[in-house]
Amino acid sequence: MNAGKRALLLVAHGSRLPEANTEVAELTNRLREVSGDRYEIVTHAFLEIAKPDIPTGIDVCVAQGAAQLWVLPYFLAAGRHVRDDVPALLDQARERHPDVLINLCTHLGAEASLPELLLQLAEGGSA
Repeated sequence: MNAGKRALLLVAHGSRLPEANTEVAELTNRLREVSGDRYEIVTHAFLEIAKPDIPTGIDVCVAQGAAQLWVLPYFLAAGRHVRDDVPALLDQARERHPDVLINLCTHLGAEASLPELLLQLAEGGSA
């Protein structure tokens, strides 16, 4: 593996509603701002419906010099997409980019702090 950049790829489902996809892009921008020097590349991709798709998102990260890639599923439940579809796409990407370490992060819904965040939202506060 080369000593290239660290990348974070936020992966969402994708929507026919442009404003929903824009929301993911805006979240990606906020992630980029707060990530500091943890990731030199922060971008997003969609499983279906919207562009860029996950393979393209991975290829863009690699083209920008990523040697290590963390794929963060922005999904609440460990359904078929989290359990099967995203891992299968990452396996294909590992074949295309054998010199890149591609890591699959835990999906959002499995995060231990999520219940506290939901309570904060219910109480009208922000995290």
